Amino acid sequence: MVVSVLEEMRIRSLGVIDDAVVELSPGFTAVTGETGAGKTMVVTSLGLLLGGRADAALVRIGAKSAVVEGRLALPRTLRCSRAPRRRVPSWTTARC
Repeated sequence: MVVSVLEEMRIRSLGVIDDAVVELSPGFTAVTGETGAGKTMVVTSLGLLLGGRADAALVRIGAKSAVVEGRLALPRTLRCSRAPRRRVPSWTTARC
């Protein structure tokens, strides 16, 4: 099993969030804030990154669409393997 770590998540036009970047570090992460601050949208964004079903009602009022992007880190042994490489999408990069 390959374990990757979510390092960063960007949320745009989702619920109360206009544009936010969530930077995550290894270890425990707690999402806190006042009522209406967007905690539910952060958790909803994680669900979308994991393949959850999107709901058009979550798009911020006045926006045409919402975007959730994530940056994952793979273990170094996978990023820098000298084994024959499978074809990967052009947007992926690895530096050893």
